[in-house]
Amino acid sequence: MSAQDKLNEFAGKAKEGIGNATGNEELKAEGQTDQAQAKVADAANNAKDKVEGVKNSLKND
Repeated sequence: MSAQDKLNEFAGKAKEGIGNATGNEELKAEGQTDQAQAKVADAANNAKDKVEGVKNSLKND
């Protein structure tokens, strides 16, 4: 996970926690959304890296 993705996930957890503590459902949902977006971005980056790896291995053969 990139540093930016980790930061976004952490911020999302913080928002969700504050939303839970204050009863603010909108902030809680926003935090959950931020966390989900960070995980999707991480998965996309991992897939991109795997494709690049396959591409590079095919070039070297």
